[in-house]
Amino acid sequence: QGRLVESGGGSVQPGDSLRLSCVGAGFPFSGAAFSWYHQAPGKERKHVATIYSTPTLTEYSDSAKGHFTISRNNRENTVYLQMTNLKPEDTGVYYCHRMNYATWGQGTQVTVSS
Repeated sequence: QGRLVESGGGSVQPGDSLRLSCVGAGFPFSGAAFSWYHQAPGKERKHVATIYSTPTLTEYSDSAKGHFTISRNNRENTVYLQMTNLKPEDTGVYYCHRMNYATWGQGTQVTVSS
């Protein structure tokens, strides 16, 4: 089923931006669809955004619309999540998931605090 490795998290202030990356290996990357999920402290993991094999076909949760942008670079086997105007409620671990497979990354921590 391959593997996914996320990176790009960190500690930032409200209003800052971050770009998360998810590198895939061991499966046909260009034909796969991917999602980002957010797990806030003490809460369930929730869907943030999805990108399909057609890069222009994307979906967002209501809270992510206009705030986060998902994209992909098939030559680099990478999916991105551009996060702007970060808020304290965006704090948590962000996971990358290969849709329709039990393939998850280990997560990357984002902390938004003043």
